[in-house]
Amino acid sequence: MKLNIQNETSRLRAVILGTAESNGPTPKAEDCYDPKSRQHVLAGTYPLEADMIAEMEAVAKVLEKYDVKVYRPEIIKDYNQIFARDISFVIEDKIIIANILPDRKHEVEATEYVWTNVEKSNRIILPDECHVEGGDVMPWNDYIFIGTYTGEDYPDFITARTNKEAVEAIQDLFPHKKVKAFELRKSNTDPYNNALHLDCCFQPIGKNKAIIHKNGFLVESEYQWLVDYFGKENVFEITKEEMYAMNSNIFSISEEVIISEKNFTRLNTWLRAQGFTVEEVPYAEIAKQEGLLRCSTMPLIRD
Repeated sequence: MKLNIQNETSRLRAVILGTAESNGPTPKAEDCYDPKSRQHVLAGTYPLEADMIAEMEAVAKVLEKYDVKVYRPEIIKDYNQIFARDISFVIEDKIIIANILPDRKHEVEATEYVWTNVEKSNRIILPDECHVEGGDVMPWNDYIFIGTYTGEDYPDFITARTNKEAVEAIQDLFPHKKVKAFELRKSNTDPYNNALHLDCCFQPIGKNKAIIHKNGFLVESEYQWLVDYFGKENVFEITKEEMYAMNSNIFSISEEVIISEKNFTRLNTWLRAQGFTVEEVPYAEIAKQEGLLRCSTMPLIRD
């Protein structure tokens, strides 16, 4: 397989889409990896497997409508395999296997059948000290945008997923790219003040536009850099409530076509006013686990 990912929005040809089949029982609150899942466990509103399967199948149908080759993980019994973006990501022709939370290592094995078809020299496993998840990594032409957290209390945050060692390793792998890192706001307990990954508070769309939430960034000048880079007139600012609902975590099939959650009324109206085709799907149940469309898709090939 010849991988090719230069940015977030070029025409998609092949993708791994996670699966909610055999997702397992509702976890205990103390076993949750993020504050939003924990909130729904405690409230008795954690999503049901059948509802999540239906939501993911709606996405698969949209991808197939646009002739995208869709790969799915091999099913592991009673195991959450929804968020395919966490466990690996592609930059240019290389697939990078993420060092994720130890409890999730079996997720990597479930998509091994895909990346073993990639030339061995293009399969990268980072050193153990490099922690990174694909939701924090965004190739954008000459740039690679990376969400990170470098505070001394990094080990205290289960929500801190990408460290400075990973940022440095990615810069070394792609010396011809400009790697731009952004410090993200982290909370183990408050989903309204937690940017689990960069794509939970920012995403480029089209050719020169972006969705952004200011409070997701710890350093205001880094947020401002993105606004200046894209141009204020090209940026859709989302509220704290919209970030909580995952409005920045939509998914581009091309520079013109975006898959979005059907309840994102304000965003979807703006996208259509900008000339995008918006394919709406139900995804509110999956959103309860602090991830949405970008989190559950891992692009392999774009034109």
